[in-house]
Parts: sequence; C-alpha cells; structure tokens
Amino acid sequence: MNEMTTIAKPTTTLKDWETDQEVRWCPGCGDYAILKAVQRTMPEIGTAPENTVFISGIGCSSRFPYYMETYGFHTIHGRAPAFATGLKLANPGLDIWIVTGDGDGLSIGGNHTMHLIRRNLDCQIMLFNNEIYGLTKGQYSPTSRVGTSSPSTPYGSVDRPAQPAAFALGAGARFVARGFDVSKKLPEVLKAAHAHKGAAFIEIFQNCIVYNKDVFEDFAAPKGAEDRQLWLENGEPMLFAKGTKGIALDSEELHLKVVDVVDGDWQSAGVIVHDVTNRSVAHMLVEMRFGEFPMALGVLYDDPRPTFEADVWRQNKAASEGKTADLQGLLKKGQTWTVTEGGPEL
Repeated sequence: MNEMTTIAKPTTTLKDWETDQEVRWCPGCGDYAILKAVQRTMPEIGTAPENTVFISGIGCSSRFPYYMETYGFHTIHGRAPAFATGLKLANPGLDIWIVTGDGDGLSIGGNHTMHLIRRNLDCQIMLFNNEIYGLTKGQYSPTSRVGTSSPSTPYGSVDRPAQPAAFALGAGARFVARGFDVSKKLPEVLKAAHAHKGAAFIEIFQNCIVYNKDVFEDFAAPKGAEDRQLWLENGEPMLFAKGTKGIALDSEELHLKVVDVVDGDWQSAGVIVHDVTNRSVAHMLVEMRFGEFPMALGVLYDDPRPTFEADVWRQNKAASEGKTADLQGLLKKGQTWTVTEGGPEL
C-alpha cells in the first residue's frame, strides 16, 4: 500500500472497536472515559479497525492498545513516536494513533515527541495529562504544579511545570487541541484531530483517582463549568459564562483580557472571533492563567502543511526515477577487495 492508495470508508459500530480484554485501570480512573470516547468516535470518522494502529509507551495510558480492536504496539518508555514514524513511512495508508502520558511523552520521551511534531508525521497524538506519575506510584511529573507533594517531592515540588500545548506549539505543531476525560465534547475534538492531515496533538486532562484526585475539578466539575471553560469554535466569538463574558485583545499591551458582554453585544465589547490558523493567538490562549481566565478547550490551532511521510515518499520516487533496482550492483558498488592467501587485493 502506498500514499496514493484510496481506502473506502467502512461502516462500523462501537462493538467493532471493543476487545474482549478486561479493562484494568483503577476504578474511577479518567482513562475509562477517554477509552469509551475514542471507541465511540472511531465509527464516526469512517476508518477501519484493520487499517488502524494504536501505539503507546509506558504508563497507565499505555494499556490503551489492549482495549482497541485494532493493530497495536505497547512499546518502550517514551519511544512510541519512533515506532510510529517507522510504521507510517513503511505504510502511509495506516491510520496511526499515539497514546502517551505527561511522563512518558514529556520526560523520557520529550525529545521523541518534539521531533515527531516538527517533522509533521500524519498521526494523532493523545497525551493524557494527569500531572502525576500514576503507574509508578505517584511521583511528580513534568506537568505537576508547584507545591505538589509526592514520594519524590515530600516537601512539595519546586519545578515549574511544562505546558503540553505550549510545548507542542513551540515544537512547530500544526494542530493543537485540548479536552478532558469526561467531557461530552471530547469526541468532536478527536474527530477534528483525525480530519487534520499531519501531526495532531491533543492534550487530554485526565483525573488520577488515586494519586492526584480531582486536580482538574476547578474547571472540569459540571457545576458552574460554563463560567470556567472557554470552548473554542472556528469562526465563532470567544464567549463563556453563558455569553456574558468574552476574551478580547488589549491592542496596546498585546495580551488577552476578559471583558463583560452586555445584552449579547460581543462586537462592542471587542471579543475576538476564533481563527484556528492564528498561531499567535493560539500561543496566548495556551498561556492564559486559569482563575483570572477560563480554561481554553477545543481546537486551539489548525493550519496543515505537507506531511513528513509524503515528502519522503515523493523524494524516494524522484530519486528512483528511471533506475532499476539492483541489490547485487549496490553491494559491489564503490571500493571492494578480494581476500587471498597473501592478504587482500584492493
């Protein structure tokens, strides 16, 4: 199969994507909700299980491939992007999903994640961010907040946390989105990521019921969520709190600010209309301080460019144009020598 192969969209149901494996996460873990959201989304995006691969590294999230009725790789710590790159180059027609966590993807695997993003391999990267190491019993992670008490930071973490979405944008990502485990809007985010041709990075806030319980309740709790969540939609004004507040740009100081919206007149309040191709505003949305601002969710940035594997295949095709494959000729090309009793003859 090559990059030009066209695959007819099949009709599947939820059951076509569920395995017979017992799902083994801690009761109440946010991974259950993410798994179900993905399984429900796959029939809607029109791909086939036999054409789909889920690849993971190490961590709680990395059990994901066992629970999807697709091809899958449970690889080594932080190296899922390397496996994904090789697989996509060998067979560009495959639909590849990477499942990683804040430790697996941003600590030992941070370098691999960065290069996968900047190369723009056509795949979906789901980074489950629970701000803690769950599988290895609760050590602080690259995204843990300052003051996080854990077995490795008993007096509270003094590290400044990484922001996954900011990391992705800084690495050159052409698609960046956010969602959270139990959100009803998560499937829409996943569908948008899949529709993007290139590396699609989705940060998914995920509740670790054991080691970092309810750390995202300040914006993910259902009660009052409309006041603390800014769900972005391309071409729509950035409104929240039932349309009574919005996000505007301070033209003098060049930063975002919260403004009041009176009688639905968001234009007079200066509320920004979301443009998914505006990279500068995407950076500002990621950097908004929660509390002073709502949490920006949905598709923050989406501006595709040619993919890595398409460029590699195009280059290889041009390099082989008019040439005949000759393995023996290749082996004998260049400097050779013959071994004799008296030594090698050059």
